[in-house]
Amino acid sequence: MNYYRERHCPARGEAPACLVPPPPGYRVPVPWPESLHKIWHDNMPYGKIAERKGHQGWMKQEGSYFLFPGGGTMFPDGAEQYIEKLTKYVPLRSGLLRTGLDMGCGVASFGGFLLKENITALSFAPRDSHKSQIQFALERGIPAFLLMLGTRRLPFPAQSFDFVHCSRCLIPFTAYNGSYLIEVDRLLRPGGYLIISGPPVQWKKQEKEWGELQAMAQTLCYNLVTVDGNTAIWKKPNQAACLPNQNEFGLDLCSTDDDPDEAWYFKLKKCISKVSLSEEIAVGSIDKWPNRLSKPSARASFMDDGVNLFEADTLKWFKRVSYYKRSLGVKLGTALIRNVMDMNAFFGGLAAAVASDPVWVMNVVPAKKPLTLGVIYDRGLIGVYHDWCEPFSTYPRTYDLIHADGINSLISNPKSGKNRCDLFDVMLEMDRILRPEGTAVIRDSPDVINKAVQVARSIRWTTQVHDSEPESSSAEKILVATKTFWKLP
Repeated sequence: MNYYRERHCPARGEAPACLVPPPPGYRVPVPWPESLHKIWHDNMPYGKIAERKGHQGWMKQEGSYFLFPGGGTMFPDGAEQYIEKLTKYVPLRSGLLRTGLDMGCGVASFGGFLLKENITALSFAPRDSHKSQIQFALERGIPAFLLMLGTRRLPFPAQSFDFVHCSRCLIPFTAYNGSYLIEVDRLLRPGGYLIISGPPVQWKKQEKEWGELQAMAQTLCYNLVTVDGNTAIWKKPNQAACLPNQNEFGLDLCSTDDDPDEAWYFKLKKCISKVSLSEEIAVGSIDKWPNRLSKPSARASFMDDGVNLFEADTLKWFKRVSYYKRSLGVKLGTALIRNVMDMNAFFGGLAAAVASDPVWVMNVVPAKKPLTLGVIYDRGLIGVYHDWCEPFSTYPRTYDLIHADGINSLISNPKSGKNRCDLFDVMLEMDRILRPEGTAVIRDSPDVINKAVQVARSIRWTTQVHDSEPESSSAEKILVATKTFWKLP
């Protein structure tokens, strides 16, 4: 089940404490939106994909650039034509669909070209024989994540994506008692769409697998919208799971003590998750984009004082982001910042406040904090669960801005009051992820910020410490740091 390609982290104290140098010839990345079509070759001097997949329109080298014509294995003539084909069956331009999961995405051209339709697809692929496909995607400014569907749930909440897409992702959906299709069902919002292009859909010598996929989708009460060549599209029912008592796959509903949102190092289950708010958070019930961004969903209402917390958090972050731009010199809204990470996202207030800027935000909800990521997806934003005492699943130099609100809370144990790992470890990981000349914004108490400044200087960042917003009664300080552009001698 591809266990060897999943996350495997070194034990505490065994990870190398070093700074990752950029490759020779590295330069500040091509800005968005130009980067969708071309990036500097020397920033990622890996030509294997261009050699293997150039004939399918993935990418090609031309002079000092890698160019991306927009093709893929199942759409060699370009993602735009392929998206046009899908719009005949899937309402991609209606505002009904906002978040997608693109499984086995290659260099993520499908997700990249969906952005102009106001759709944010989180593209993922493992580190496999193609090596750096996700690094190419992130260098292009496309939302992407290093991930393998193997033995564990993917680190996302239940019923979060408006559609799930697989274009020759080669995931054996019905293998292992249907474990992988069950996981797709957990992630897909009621009323959402499942799109599979390529094997096994009407594929020669895969008739058995194609028959099993159709039968299992029918068992889950999915409605087959169309089979167009090698592309099949299903629509998930709006109501809760409707499994018959007897079915050929032996599928049953999960027990009541199963939390379908739990997904950090959580083994795949061979049962269908129950979700209490299915109809309220279904596609069509939830507001269209962009209205859903500012309206608390049923999931937020379900939490203690959730609506008030949501509205207060939204207002707070609009004020904070305005202060960052106006007074702290953070270059949000300019061509210098495209890929943004919020390390402690809560309800996604920071991402909502920059929604009109030319950025995308990876909202990270710490796995040991309240699981609020479902609310973030209800807003039409994207994100993952993570524990910041471990490395993040991405390549070096992939984010322009990293934001850490209450950085000490990411590593502290609330029960014992002791830290589970060191501030140094977390900031060293931030340095690995941050691009040269990228920005880190860290908020915390004066004592923690003083420690953060010492660490920042030891890893070659320049630092400025500011007071919090004038209207804030908080005594916390804000560290705005820049990763210097250094090279090996």
